[in-house]
Amino acid sequence: MRTYAKPVAAVTGALALAASLTACGGSSAASDEKVVTVYSADGLKGEKGDGWYDKVFADFEKETGIKVKYVEGGSGEMVQRALREKSNTQADVLVTLPPFIQQAGSKGLLQTYTPKGADQVDGADKAADGSWTSVVNNYFGFIHNKKELPEAPGTWEALLDAKYKDKLQYSTPGVAGDGTAVLIKALHDFGGQAPAMEYLKKLQANNVGPSSSTSKLAPKVDKGELLVANGDVQMNFAQAASMPNLAIWFPAKEGGRPTTFALPYAAGLVDKAPHTENGKKLLDFMLAERAQREVSAVGGGFPARKDVKPTDANALALAKLMEGVEVFEPDWTDIDANLSSYVDAWKSATGS
Repeated sequence: MRTYAKPVAAVTGALALAASLTACGGSSAASDEKVVTVYSADGLKGEKGDGWYDKVFADFEKETGIKVKYVEGGSGEMVQRALREKSNTQADVLVTLPPFIQQAGSKGLLQTYTPKGADQVDGADKAADGSWTSVVNNYFGFIHNKKELPEAPGTWEALLDAKYKDKLQYSTPGVAGDGTAVLIKALHDFGGQAPAMEYLKKLQANNVGPSSSTSKLAPKVDKGELLVANGDVQMNFAQAASMPNLAIWFPAKEGGRPTTFALPYAAGLVDKAPHTENGKKLLDFMLAERAQREVSAVGGGFPARKDVKPTDANALALAKLMEGVEVFEPDWTDIDANLSSYVDAWKSATGS
């Protein structure tokens, strides 16, 4: 199967540190040895400072004295920002969902570095050339408001019902990693571009409209402004701790089984990073056993290391959530190569 298109430019106002990082410039930033700048897709930082990033970054700074400067946005936004800054690099570490991490590699934004512990990461979850490694495993999913909609819709076809008009929203393919995941899953479940686009064209009648950030949809679902939205298991599971009306589900094609695919947070060292050594230390830290054991308990995700098998309450709940769900593996090389044409097809089908 195939998928994808040009991520749009980053919405500067949504990015923390935009002005300060631009003011820094590469040379002055490089002179500060006690800082590391991370550009990341949203989902791992808690809205109340209680996410996996919050814990890992605080521990990292305490142990190393290196302060983490954090910039967040959609996966596509982060790659485009790094690409614009290629002649004056600001980021040290880039974390995005597939296929944007592959896109970053193909555009020469990453340098080769194999973090300590990467030997325990499955081959499908890291680049063969060593340019990126997954730090948190994750899966695509949808959410619904379990108070207003006690039973999940279950199928793609059910979402076409008029009761979801202006009560359904998914983030923008080509901009948000999870939004692009909607496209990937539709292509898989419907068996190709033509039937997938035909379906998404029909679904557009109920869709509220574009959203560059998937994480902003969950609060709307929790409040009942939306009944259904897209997301991913890690982010939504973590959000559910403070948003009691969220429930995760996996769409199926009518008559078929619910399906999903791995959507890991993949991290790479940015080429010509101003603080390369600090970037390496942070990547090592995120893949260390201690941080990996906290992925489920603190972050609501799945460890990237196969030798780390947590047994906390979250880990058990996540395992139960995945029972009976068929996991398929997209052809990421093919998706990376055809990203633009697939997103263009989606824009044409939906009038976006």
